[in-house]
Amino acid sequence: MASILIADDEPRISGFIEKGLRAAGFATRIAATGPEALDLAQTDEFDLLVLDVNLPGFDGFEVLERLRGSGSKLPVIMLTARVELHDTIAGLEGGADDYLGKPFRFDELLARIRLRMRREEQVSGADLSHGDLHLDIRTRKARVGDHAVELSAREFALAEELIRHAGQVLSREQLLSRVWGYDFDPGSNVADVYVGYLRQKIGAARIETVRGVGYRLT
Repeated sequence: MASILIADDEPRISGFIEKGLRAAGFATRIAATGPEALDLAQTDEFDLLVLDVNLPGFDGFEVLERLRGSGSKLPVIMLTARVELHDTIAGLEGGADDYLGKPFRFDELLARIRLRMRREEQVSGADLSHGDLHLDIRTRKARVGDHAVELSAREFALAEELIRHAGQVLSREQLLSRVWGYDFDPGSNVADVYVGYLRQKIGAARIETVRGVGYRLT
């Protein structure tokens, strides 16, 4: 049975999530503070963390930063009432796997949890390469030629998707769905922002903009 850690200091919300997840067949545990959430998340007892941003002790962003700094690959879905673009980018750039604004519907949260855990099961140890760009899926390391490139979790996922579909044009909507696991508002430019980040690290000429359509790894 998969086990999920719920980090939220509002008993009404954490209880609501816990009840729904247990009914869906998951084991659960609740943490009400940032330090407690971090300590539990580092025990390797959980398969996924549902992490609220506003936690006492220190907030969800700091929990995430310390968790990733310790080398943990635990999937994290962040919950927050702060859904401005810069907050969303901060969470994803910090290593979150998904970002859900409050208020939310439980069936949407459940769908995202199942999607994320399914992706974790599908991860293999194979390398992906296109030209001299190489990704090690198991270790999440990237190289351009003989040089290591530091990619954030979201940049790595974007590079992986582009390599898997090298030569194909991927629309912004496809990238949002496949890389982030959910859709942003139509006017969001998150995909464009991350393509810009990735170009700076692997070379701008590698990713072609197809005007009015999307992007292609050349």
